[in-house]
Amino acid sequence: MPRQVDHAGRRRLIAEAVCRLADERGLEGVTLRDVAARAQVSMGAVQRCFRTKEEMLVFALGHIGEQIMERVRARLVRSPAQSAGTALGHAVTEIALLREEHRAEARVWLAFVAQAAVSEVLARTLRANYATMQEAFTRLIAEAGEDAEAGEEADGAGRRGAEREARTLLALADGLTTHVLIGHLTPQEAYEVLDAHLVGLRERSASSIPRAVEDPPPVGPAPGRAPTTGRTRG
Repeated sequence: MPRQVDHAGRRRLIAEAVCRLADERGLEGVTLRDVAARAQVSMGAVQRCFRTKEEMLVFALGHIGEQIMERVRARLVRSPAQSAGTALGHAVTEIALLREEHRAEARVWLAFVAQAAVSEVLARTLRANYATMQEAFTRLIAEAGEDAEAGEEADGAGRRGAEREARTLLALADGLTTHVLIGHLTPQEAYEVLDAHLVGLRERSASSIPRAVEDPPPVGPAPGRAPTTGRTRG
């Protein structure tokens, strides 16, 4: 009896190999042959999963987006009784990829963003990923506003305002990923920027949107600066 192949599992294995190679060499250094070697499968196995390199890259980009969103969902599940504002703070800190353990993922994500500027198929995938994140932010911002108004439903203007705030927050998180990756900001400084924005968002919407993090990550102070102290959510 022929051995059954887990095609979904093999595609994920190949996607992870693509990401490791992209982290080391950039996307221009990703070849089907090298991906096969890194995933420890045959060239034929790679070609049976993906007809072209572009198709393989699109799947790998979607795989990264799914991993990020799965971390967001897992973070929210760990605190099921939290408010919409607290959930928003958790979600944006995961998406910003500021932690040291997410640095490789941030490098790969930005490599795909750069390539998407000249690849419409990758750009479409990125737009879909961003749309999913933006919708999640919009929902949480709108819910936080409703909580502040004793459960009243948001009207059309409230929804448009939540969408505008969500777009701004997503763009900020994405920009902070870049600034930390190239060393313009330390992770601690990036958290402080995010924290200040969420405080301002809370004040603008008269809701209980919290600080960016409950406990700052274990990062050292920026050169020439005294260590900052942690702040709890309001």
